[in-house]
Amino acid sequence: MRGNIIEELYYGNIDPQDRGYRPKSPAKKASDSLNDLEEKLTEQLAGENKELFLRFCNAYAEFMGECELDTFITGFRLGARFMMDTFLSEGAPFESFLEG
Repeated sequence: MRGNIIEELYYGNIDPQDRGYRPKSPAKKASDSLNDLEEKLTEQLAGENKELFLRFCNAYAEFMGECELDTFITGFRLGARFMMDTFLSEGAPFESFLEG
């Protein structure tokens, strides 16, 4: 990165979704299991049932994408609130003996 995070975001050099699974991680194992199960079910289904299952998979993936977006936005806003509180708030339960 060149240093200016806003510029990096503008030029598309920052992509929070550009991530992969660590080998042997719980997420990798779960993802592999889901892929294997989907493949096995797809092979066993035919006709209308197969189409219905694939529509379900696509709808679920779309729903999960929306959930991830919401979680990202919520986390980003929470982080911004932490930063605002850190830099804009002087309040604390005790007084500081270091000041004045």
